[in-house]
Amino acid sequence: MKTFLDEVGINIMTSLAGLLGSLLLVGKGAVQNLKQTFFAIISGVASANYITPIVSDLLKVENTNYKNGIAFILGFMGLKAVEMISDKLMKKIDNGNNESN
Repeated sequence: MKTFLDEVGINIMTSLAGLLGSLLLVGKGAVQNLKQTFFAIISGVASANYITPIVSDLLKVENTNYKNGIAFILGFMGLKAVEMISDKLMKKIDNGNNESN
């Protein structure tokens, strides 16, 4: 099972940290809107799992405990974290293209 998860790019510890972070974000309103709650949890886990390696590389973080902390924060922030990071990366790409012109 772990081999399959590794093959599809899912890190169990990173996803668990993201899950815990996203559960904190959902909080009290979870029962009122199950569809939105489910989406928030899935987006938190996915954000943590797939964005943590990028952020860790950008920040030059090697320690696994720190990476799990980053995953927790990304899970908590969910789609807002994806939006912030993509904005920063796009600005960096745009600046690189403008300098070469």
